[in-house]
Amino acid sequence: MRNFKNYDVWTDGVDFCVEVYKMTEQFPKKETYALSDQMQRAAVSIPSNVAEGCSRRSEKEFGHFLEISLGSAYEVETQMEIAVRLGYITKNQFDKASDSVQSIEKRLSSVINNIKPTNY
Repeated sequence: MRNFKNYDVWTDGVDFCVEVYKMTEQFPKKETYALSDQMQRAAVSIPSNVAEGCSRRSEKEFGHFLEISLGSAYEVETQMEIAVRLGYITKNQFDKASDSVQSIEKRLSSVINNIKPTNY
C-alpha cells in the first residue's frame, strides 16, 4: 500500500490548501458561502484525493483519484482568476498561488502519465 505522506505533491497540496485558506480570509463576508467556500473545498480536494487514491489497491483506481485531484487544482486556479478580477486578492497573491498550483498540476499530470499507459 502507498503512503500518501511520501508524495511531495500531497505535501505541497496541503501547503497550498493552507495558502488558499489564508487568502480567502480577506474576502468580503458576502463571499463566505460562495467563492471563498468553493475555493477552500477545491483546495482541500487536491491533497485529499491524493491520499484517498493511495489507499486504493489498483493503479487504475489510484489514477482515477489523481485525476480528480488534478481537476480540483484546475478548478481552484480558475477561481483564483475570478478572485483577482473581482479585486478580492492582489496580483502578487495570485501570481504566488498560481505558481504553486501549476507546479502541483504538472506533477500530478506526470504521476498520472507514468501509471496510465500500462494500467488504464
